Amino acid sequence: MAMDEKGLGSRLQAARLRAGMTQQMLCQKADLSYSTLTKIERGAIKSPSIFTIQNIATALGVSLDELLGGKTPARTKHRSASGVSFVYFDINGCLVRFFHRAFTELAALTGAPADIVETAFWHYNDRVCRGDMTMDQFNTALAKELGIDHVNWIDYYMEAIEPIPVMHEIAAWAADHYHVGLLTNIMPGFIDVMRKKGLIPDLHYHVVIDSSEVGAIKPESKIFEIATQKAGVAASEILLVDDSRANLMAAEKQGWHVLWFDDYRPDESADKVRDALKVV
Repeated sequence: MAMDEKGLGSRLQAARLRAGMTQQMLCQKADLSYSTLTKIERGAIKSPSIFTIQNIATALGVSLDELLGGKTPARTKHRSASGVSFVYFDINGCLVRFFHRAFTELAALTGAPADIVETAFWHYNDRVCRGDMTMDQFNTALAKELGIDHVNWIDYYMEAIEPIPVMHEIAAWAADHYHVGLLTNIMPGFIDVMRKKGLIPDLHYHVVIDSSEVGAIKPESKIFEIATQKAGVAASEILLVDDSRANLMAAEKQGWHVLWFDDYRPDESADKVRDALKVV
């Protein structure tokens, strides 16, 4: 559907007023900057991120289609035998194979050993994924650590990752029966690029929890509290599919259902997800 920025702005404003929210209130609830919201309402942003619009729709308690002016019928959602009605999927190591090949490529460029490249990367990764460091700052710091003038990490990352097809199929199947969302530690702007490149499923995500936007990373409790609130269901109705044991343990402490994804055995792991989500 082509984006009608003016129409979107009018529908967004009308929905906000019906919900009795000021712009400041909506910004806080949708984790959105005031300037971005006012520009969207004025129709001044051309093709705003679909993930941003989804977050706004969730905060307002309306459907994405209502804000976009679409006519697609709503799908009936279900509940699994274990009580799950909402599924969060991790991205790295779950929907895409991890990006370790990027370290090898950077090592070849710089002449530094791959383990040194990886150590330099992880030194800053949490800060940029939490939104405490911009991508420009991260690129500058990484280049300095590696003794080169410039590096654009997103290029190496996008070239290194590969979709996990069976999990794309599972995510699409889950979206036909449940509300689904993304819950990921990731750098600013990466999700939109991944979606445009077809590296993650192009689905209607009810909620997208981007660590760099919410200011918290897994396994911190804050990000799971935000994700529970955004899902709009009880913690006992949420399932997290993730490849990190630490993240799963943190989610379990919040009362979520959890399922470990092993990207070395993707077919087996995908079957476990499907079994866990058998519709009743």
